Amino acid sequence: MKIALLHYSSPPIVGGVESVLAQHARLMANAGHEVTILAGRGKPFDERISVRIFPRFDSRNEEVMAVKAALDKGQYLPAFDELRDKIKTQLVGELKGFDRLIAHNVASLNKNLALTAALHDAYSVKGFPKLILWHHDLACIASRYQREMYDGYPWSLLCTSWKGVTQVVVSELRRKELANLLGLHRESIHVIPNGVDVNTFFKLETQTVALVDKLCLMDADPLFLLPARLTPRKNIELALHILAHLRAQFPKATLVITGPEGPHNPANAAYRLSLLALRNKLNLEGAAYFLAEVSTGFIPDAVIADFYRLSDALLFPSLEEGFGIPLIEAAFSNIPVFCSNIPVLHELCGKDVTYFDPQAEPESIAKMIFERLQGEASSRWARRAKHNYSWNSIYKNKIGPLIEELGK
Repeated sequence: MKIALLHYSSPPIVGGVESVLAQHARLMANAGHEVTILAGRGKPFDERISVRIFPRFDSRNEEVMAVKAALDKGQYLPAFDELRDKIKTQLVGELKGFDRLIAHNVASLNKNLALTAALHDAYSVKGFPKLILWHHDLACIASRYQREMYDGYPWSLLCTSWKGVTQVVVSELRRKELANLLGLHRESIHVIPNGVDVNTFFKLETQTVALVDKLCLMDADPLFLLPARLTPRKNIELALHILAHLRAQFPKATLVITGPEGPHNPANAAYRLSLLALRNKLNLEGAAYFLAEVSTGFIPDAVIADFYRLSDALLFPSLEEGFGIPLIEAAFSNIPVFCSNIPVLHELCGKDVTYFDPQAEPESIAKMIFERLQGEASSRWARRAKHNYSWNSIYKNKIGPLIEELGK
C-alpha cells in the first residue's frame, strides 16, 4: 500500500509530532508499506522512507508567515487564496496513486491555514487518497490560540467536521474535545496514543531484539526472568510449576531461563530433558523458554542485561547458593525479586525482597507473587505501559488495523 504522511516539518526537525511522524513512518515501512513523508522542512532519515519537501507546507515559510500575520489580525487577503491554490496543485499532483494520506495537525492548528484549506479542497478530487486527520492539538479550544482565531473561513475549517474523513486523536481527552467541537459521536473518532520505541529506549542488542521478536516476549504479561544454568540445585522445576499456577491469574505470564545446562556434571543433560518434559506436561509451550533451545552459542552479558531491563520480575527458586549475583543485577534493573528463603540470599538482600520456601506448594507461591505484583502500583503501571504504549504494540493493535480497515 502507498501511504503518505503530511505535516509542516519532518525529522531531523525536533518536535513531538515530528517524532511521532518518524515512528509511524518506520512502523509502516516495517509492515511492508511504501511510505512517503510530505513536509515543508526536513531531510531523509531512513532509506526506506521517501521525504518530499515542499517549502509552502512549512509553517515558517516566508510566504506562509506573511499570510498568517494578516490572518492573525482577522484579515482575509487575496494572497491567502493564491497560496492555497498553489499548495492544492502540489498536493493533488504529488498524491496521485497513493492509497492513504495521514495529515498530522494540519486540520487541527492554524500554523498554516493555506495548507489546511488546500487539503480541504483537494481531498474531494477524484483519485485523491483516503484521508486520515490525526489530531494532537486543537487550536479551536486551546487558550493559547484564541487571539488568532476568528469566525468564518478559513478558521472554520479547524472547527467543523470534514465529510468522509477518518478522525484520529491521541487520547480520550482529545476525543471528548473533538466530538464536542465537531458535533460527532465519540465512537466515530479513533483513539491511538503515542508510544515509546522499546528497542531504542533500552538500547537493546541486536541479538536481544531477535530473541524478543522470535519468542514474542513483548506480549508477555508479566515476564519473569530466571538467569541460571540448568542444574538440579537451581530448582527450575519449581519455577515451571509456579508459572503454571500463575497463568490462571496472568494468562500471558511468561518465563525465560537464560542458561545452558551446567558444564561439569553429566547428569545435567538428563535434568534438562526432564525440564523439557515437565514443561510439556504443564502445557507451558510458548510460555516457558530456555534460551539454550532457541539460541545457538554463547549469549553475551549485554544480552542478559537487556533481559533484566525487559522483565517484570526475577524468579529465583534455588535450593542452594554460594552468593546470588542475579539478585544484585535485578536490583540494578529495578525489578521485584521473588527468591528462595535460604540463608545466603537473606544475608545478601535482608528484608528488601520477597522470599518463599523452596519446598512450599507452587500454588501458594504463585498466589503470593500475584498478590504482590497486583498490589504494587509501580509494577502494574510498568506492565501496562509496556503493553499499551510501545510503538510496536500500538501499530499492531491500532494503526495497522485502521489502515487496512479503510480499504474495506
